[in-house]
Amino acid sequence: MTTPLDMDARLVRYGELQPCRTAFIDAHTPGSDQKENFTIIGGGVSESADQHVHISLPHGFNIGAAGQPPHCRNSLHSHRTAEVFFVLSGRWRFFWGRWGTAGEVILEPGDIFNIPTGIFRGFENVGTDYGMIMAVLGGDDAGGGVIWAPQVIEDARNHGLVLGENGKLYDSKKGQSLPEGVAPMPLLGEEELKTFPEPEAAEVLPRHVARYLDLSAMAAKAPVKVIGKTGRLPDKPGFEVDLVTRGSALSEPTAEPLPSVLMPVFGHWAVTWEGGSAILAPGDTLSVPEGLAVTVEPSMSGEAGLYRILGTEDPAGATWRS
Repeated sequence: MTTPLDMDARLVRYGELQPCRTAFIDAHTPGSDQKENFTIIGGGVSESADQHVHISLPHGFNIGAAGQPPHCRNSLHSHRTAEVFFVLSGRWRFFWGRWGTAGEVILEPGDIFNIPTGIFRGFENVGTDYGMIMAVLGGDDAGGGVIWAPQVIEDARNHGLVLGENGKLYDSKKGQSLPEGVAPMPLLGEEELKTFPEPEAAEVLPRHVARYLDLSAMAAKAPVKVIGKTGRLPDKPGFEVDLVTRGSALSEPTAEPLPSVLMPVFGHWAVTWEGGSAILAPGDTLSVPEGLAVTVEPSMSGEAGLYRILGTEDPAGATWRS
């Protein structure tokens, strides 16, 4: 049986998140140099040894977050497995394509975006306050790292950061240089770049973006499957995502065969299990081990919405298409 002490180690409070400001190659690039990256569950995709990992237990997926002040952006990159974001706070512009001009969408708190695998994507806080987006990445190794658009690597080099072919960053501002025998990460060539799709917004939005207000209406009586083979955003990325609301709270003890994660976006939630309980607030993350029965219910009045990420047996490969 999982003890209360065991569960304490699986709970990460929003106020205790430890940011890394040197996680990626654009950490010195003007316009991207104020962002904070968080690795909550799993190893993540950070290129810096400074990145703190809150929960290292394998789940079959990774949980992370990005916090950025207004007008700060994350540079164009791609992943080999799924990257799903939901907005915790602020207003965010997501953009994609080789130069970030193929399409874009503006997302508000609670909105969720299952970004198509294999396209260059970036995001920017276009709100008026510090904002936070939460991320789910496919696989325990998060797809083997980040693939950067060539101009991102070139801009970073001009500001003192070099990415080695070993996937590690070296900062000339700290007197660092590439170790002997380690070459710089090669830039993608023109033929390779042609393999990255340039879908327009009309192609991406219907299948990959879901608005919180629509989802909460669908979840009025039962949790709504947001991402999954039968989800509103149909996909099999190695995990599933449900939205739970006040009307669809898990009032009966529920256990899953694989690890799951609870992430409130609105309201406070009481989670109970045999021998323990916790109150979760927006931005908190609770890892629930396989086989542990929990109830999940709002603990206060008002708006209440919570994303539940469920492990699956599906491989964490490229975005699935029916």
